[in-house]
Amino acid sequence: MNAPVNPPKLHDCRDAFASTLERLAGENETIVAVCNDSVGSSKLGGFKSRFPERLVNVGIAEQNMVGVGAGLANGGRLPFVCGAAPFLTGRSLEQIKADISYSNANVKLVGISSGMAYGELGPTHHSIEDFAWTRVLPNLPVIAPCDRIETAAAVAWAATYSGPCFLRLSRVGVPDLLPEGHTFELGKANLLRQGSQVTLIANGTLTHRIVKAAEILADRGIDARVLNLATVRPIDEEAIIAAARETGAIVTAEEHSIFGGLGSAVAEVVVDHAPVPMKRLGVPGVYAPTGSAEFLLDEYGMSPSAIADAAQALIKRK
Repeated sequence: MNAPVNPPKLHDCRDAFASTLERLAGENETIVAVCNDSVGSSKLGGFKSRFPERLVNVGIAEQNMVGVGAGLANGGRLPFVCGAAPFLTGRSLEQIKADISYSNANVKLVGISSGMAYGELGPTHHSIEDFAWTRVLPNLPVIAPCDRIETAAAVAWAATYSGPCFLRLSRVGVPDLLPEGHTFELGKANLLRQGSQVTLIANGTLTHRIVKAAEILADRGIDARVLNLATVRPIDEEAIIAAARETGAIVTAEEHSIFGGLGSAVAEVVVDHAPVPMKRLGVPGVYAPTGSAEFLLDEYGMSPSAIADAAQALIKRK
């Protein structure tokens, strides 16, 4: 009898964000953190202890928080504006559009506990529209790292990037997928597994699920390519077009509505350049009910086995 396999260690990407930001702040005195009474949930306790004069807590006032971030940037500071993703984006969309995107302000927006990480708190706390809202705005790169390593790399990149960006971070634990020392490249996909029969694409918390789905497909004799598409905008058109032409079918999975998110972004590239059968997995245009993030993802067909089933069914349409 085979010995039980130890499950991979899971990491909270917020920890990688906070430790990286604290390290960078020690190297760059212009870095400041701005939050909406979310020192704890944004993991900024260490930052507050080391740099109390560089943490601005505006209280539960997200629109004001974004404006404060823009003002600090105009004054030569490098602000990381942190808050729960549904409130940072939904409540402050006008300010993000006018003060950040239109003004091309050097503000790093950090949406914490994205997707359905706040699942037990219900639909008002789910952030399943934020890709759609942010990716339409000019000048605003939209990034959803897949693990702690990519999170740290993306934060380090953001600190050197001249302009605004939106980092989407979950609180749901995920395993390491990328190698230590990984360097983040804006707009570049990571090929996690080569394959020729179908391509699985995800980012954020769904990436490790499509990796598992590819392993299930391999056991069924199906060769699946796996792409981690952390950058939703600008999107890696080259990798998507190659996947479409070389594998002939694409499945996307995301902790977001199927309308306007990663799947939509991929579909836009596919229909323009290399039309092939696609299946978009996500929340199907409804308010997700109350429940844990794991339960909700499984409920909407995004367990590894369900993703594998969707890919296998899609191959038959080729």
